[in-house]
Order: sequence, then C-alpha cells, then structure tokens
Amino acid sequence: MVIVYHQNNKVVEVQYDEKRIDFEKINIPKALFKIAVSYSDQLIIWCHTDLKTSLNLSKLQEIFHHNKIMASYNFSDSPFLTEAIGYVEGTPFIKIKKDVCYPTWQMSSSVGGVHASVLLSFKGKIKKSENFGYFLNSLAKLAMPAGLLCYSEPAFLNNIPDKKQEEKQGLFTLFRFVKQHYKGSWIFLLLLNLFLYEKKIAFLPFIFSLFYRRRVINKELLDRIEVQSSKKIVEKGTIDVIIPTIGRKKYLCDVLKDLSKQTHLPKKVIVVEQNPNPVSTSELDYITDENWPFTIKHIFTHQAGACNARNVALAEVDSEWVFLNDDDNRFGSDLIEKTLENCIKYGSEVSSNFYPKINEKRKIDHVNQADFFGSGNSFILSSLLDKVSFRMGFEFGYGEDSDFGMQLRNSGVDVLYFPNPEITHLSAPTGGFRTKPLLAWQNDVVQPKPSPTIMLFKLLHKTPEQIKGYKLTLFFKFYKVQTVKNPIKYWSSFQKQWAQSLYWANELKNKK
Repeated sequence: MVIVYHQNNKVVEVQYDEKRIDFEKINIPKALFKIAVSYSDQLIIWCHTDLKTSLNLSKLQEIFHHNKIMASYNFSDSPFLTEAIGYVEGTPFIKIKKDVCYPTWQMSSSVGGVHASVLLSFKGKIKKSENFGYFLNSLAKLAMPAGLLCYSEPAFLNNIPDKKQEEKQGLFTLFRFVKQHYKGSWIFLLLLNLFLYEKKIAFLPFIFSLFYRRRVINKELLDRIEVQSSKKIVEKGTIDVIIPTIGRKKYLCDVLKDLSKQTHLPKKVIVVEQNPNPVSTSELDYITDENWPFTIKHIFTHQAGACNARNVALAEVDSEWVFLNDDDNRFGSDLIEKTLENCIKYGSEVSSNFYPKINEKRKIDHVNQADFFGSGNSFILSSLLDKVSFRMGFEFGYGEDSDFGMQLRNSGVDVLYFPNPEITHLSAPTGGFRTKPLLAWQNDVVQPKPSPTIMLFKLLHKTPEQIKGYKLTLFFKFYKVQTVKNPIKYWSSFQKQWAQSLYWANELKNKK
C-alpha cells in the first residue's frame, strides 16, 4: 500500500509499507500516475496532511475488497462542485448519505484511494488537471459507467475533524465540468436554472465553458482488471423467491417451471395471490396438484396492491438470500447460480439483473452501479430486509421499487447491475378481475402533475436542486404536447398542478 500525503495541491510525503520513499515535487495527479507505474500491484491512498492521524489504516482492506473500487470521503458540508450540480443530474449519486458507505462519483481530495491498475488503465486517457479535486471527480464520473465502483466512505477516518478542508468551487468550474461530462444542452439548462432559482446571471462561466470539449473514454478500459472480492457474503447459499400475482395463472405457472429447472434450486417460493373480489377463492390449483422441487408458501388475499403483497411475502423469507421475482418473467436454468456467483465475485449484497422486454437489446454490457432498482429482477441478502420495506404511499402508483432501492442505498448498501444472466419481462396483459383503484386525487378539479407518487419519491430522495431541475425539464416536456401554447398561461396552470402534486405527495408520506 502506498499513501500520498498532500497539502495545498502538492505532495508533501509518500509512504510505502509505512516507510518514506522519494518523490518528485509535482502536482498530485501526476504523482499518482508515476507511483502507479512503479507500484502497479498496490493500493494507492491519498490523504490531506491534517488528516494523517485520523486515517483508519485498519479499514482500508475492507473498503477496497477488490481492485475495481474507488472511494473517498468529504467531511465538509458541500460537494466539490456545489449543490448546483443537482440541476443537471437526477441520479441517486448526488444526495449522499454521509454516515454510511454510499455510491457516488463525487470524490473528495481530503482522503481516498484507488488501485494502481485503475490509474494505469487511464494513463494517457485523461488530463492530469492541476486541480486535484477536479481530476478525481472527472475520473470517477468517466469511469463509473465503465465498471469502476465509486463510493463515499466514512470508514476512512477514525474521527471527523471540525476543520473544513475542501472549498466550494465557483461557477466557472461547475460549467466546465458540465460541458466536459454531460450532453451540451445541459449547460443551457444550468444557466436557466441558476437564473430562475438563484437569481444568478452566469453568462461568463457559460461562455467560457463553450471552449471545452466533452470528455469521453473507451468503456472497455477497465475490462482487463480482474475482480475477486474478499468479502464473504454467501455461506449457506439458500435462497427464497417471492412472487406477487394477480390474474396471471398461466404466466405464473411458467415462472414456477423455470424455477423448478434451476441448477441452484430455491428453498422456498412465496406466492402472494391477490383477488379483490371478496367472495373469490384461489385459482392456482397447480400449486397443490403438481409436484415441485421446493416448498411453495401460498398466501391468498383480497387486498390488491403490489406493495402490500411484496411486504407480506418478504415477511415469510427465512433463507440467506431472496430473489424478488414477478409473475410474468422468464429466465434460463442458471439464473440463480450465475447471479450468486456474480454477487460473490463483486461482494455485492444487492443486484438487479438486465430486465429486457421481448426483442429489447442490451445497451449496457458492464457490471456497474445501478441508478435504478427492479422489484421483479433483484437479488438481496436477506439480513438487509430488517432495514427496508415497500412504502405503502406508493401503492397503485409508480416509484415503489425505486424507493426500495434508495432505502437500501441509504442503509449503506450498493445496488449493482449485472448484464448477465438476464431475466425477460413479458409484460403480460393484466388479469381479468383486476379493478382500477380509485385514487384520492382522481376527481380534483386541478389534476396533479407529476403523479403524486413520483413527487413523493423526489421529496424523499432528491436534493432541492434536483427537484427544481426536474420541474423545469418537466415544464418543457409537457409544453410541447399540451394545447395551451401561451407560455405565461401554461406556466400558471403548471404551477397549480405542481402545487397539487406536492400536496398529495405530502399526504402519501405518512400512509401506512
């Protein structure tokens, strides 16, 4: 392990195996690349000199449990690029929960680390900026989609000092970063958001950003780095499967048959069958009429709703792992075996597999940190279920699976995307006895926009800047398709709909 101590954007000391080694007095990014060449099989840590006594060396092997991890910790109150980056990016990687390990490309120069092999993969591919913080954020932003797993990690430090190390960057740096790492249209939206919501006229930063090109990398740069996590996440290997179902008798039977052919069989399959007709009975006769190589726990309820059904099923899980399945999925016989192998390889406690509809082509071929979570295509370490549940405020709406994924991230667990093995989602027709739920806002004179459940998700998990940025893009999106073309009249109408959505989202917050 090589530790680089720095101050005032310059290297002041380098240690290898707790012994000082010679170094050139060059800027930190250049020093990191030179060190990576000489110590290509080592973990490289950077640390501000003021944090030297707080660096928790005993946790480093646990943090970097395989070689495709980059992690840091910023103990200041604001990110390197300021909160305004939220106007541009709506992913879960912006609102960082500071007291747990949290997935994000927002890196800090205060303390962090990466394996030398990652730096060598980018040698000559990324500019060695004089600003160390900019270099780290740029590297992580570019490498995350290519499979580098990036985290905010409080375990770096034994104690959090009071002194704030990392200074906020100005608008010039923000606009430059957006121009170099996002589609060109985002600098225009950033300019407009800053003017509308912060009364800032950022015309000069906008103009200067036009002189920068967008940075791109080959997504296969990190493919040669082998991954084998040292974390032990599978002991027994037992797994339960949960399936909520309503009116899809034939499709569910096909799912059970696919499960019965697994090379790694589930221990138990928990089926929650719903039928809102109060005098109805189960239609799933094959559960008892046929022989299955696993136990089937069949629960029949008159209460419709996927959130309730999944919560009921999760309460019945007693295996080491759980597969969140759906009643119209199809998959190969090696799904469970290969997915658990992937989880072992990456030390992943939660995964969401590629989930295409019929004839849908895969766009992402690398294992990476998912900005989504699928309630019909995910594997979870069952010990995590004590921390999460499907929030009932999302019942009969959209966003319950995304909210569930955010609960996992906020508890300190990452969600990894596995391109293989895939699970095909048939998107089967709804069952004949489904009833359309009566939504509380259905008869309102002013209809909420967006849907209150979508607004609920934003309120729970997005920064104020992300919500405002979403509001502006939503305005433009709907302006093109609605009949009122007078922008002032439409803005007035849109504001009323937005306020109505906020009202109902707050009502849904406390729904049990």
